[in-house]
Amino acid sequence: MTSSYLDAISHLTSGHVIAYATEAVFGLGCDPDNEEAVKKLLNIKQRPVDKGLILIAADWSQLLPYVASEQLSAPALQKVLASWPGPFTWIMPAQPTTPRWLTGRFDSLAVRVTAHPQVRALCQAYGKPLVSTSANLSGEAPCRNVAEVQAQLGVCVDYVLPGEVGGATNPSQIRNALTGEVLRPA
Repeated sequence: MTSSYLDAISHLTSGHVIAYATEAVFGLGCDPDNEEAVKKLLNIKQRPVDKGLILIAADWSQLLPYVASEQLSAPALQKVLASWPGPFTWIMPAQPTTPRWLTGRFDSLAVRVTAHPQVRALCQAYGKPLVSTSANLSGEAPCRNVAEVQAQLGVCVDYVLPGEVGGATNPSQIRNALTGEVLRPA
């Protein structure tokens, strides 16, 4: 593991907010189980907690503590799993134990198993998913490289993992896992 990954993991473990490349844009992330870290991320984004957040993971098993997958039909779950890894975010029923700082005003949670090799490696090394939201201030364009992250977010972000975004033009598609409804096109 490179020193960049070790630095990122150290920051995550310490309750800090990091930026990292995803399929289309840079993301802001933190430990989803650390309420103070999530509050800091929301403050940076100028985003209200009631909107809920996305978790990004290396594999399906990392998301199981947060989602109530047993509430999905077998065909619905198969459809979700067949779309991963990839730029597909699914809204799923949340476990009753999933913190409100992740779900917001909802009883569901947005989750994705990423195809971006760097984020997958980071989540694998960290051993769990990350909160993932686009690296930008509300109303501003999402950052697509390290220089844009530093210019727009400056010292607000504790660490920027060097990397390149994938080939996607738009952020991930968001769909409801129960109904299949597209909530945000790709």
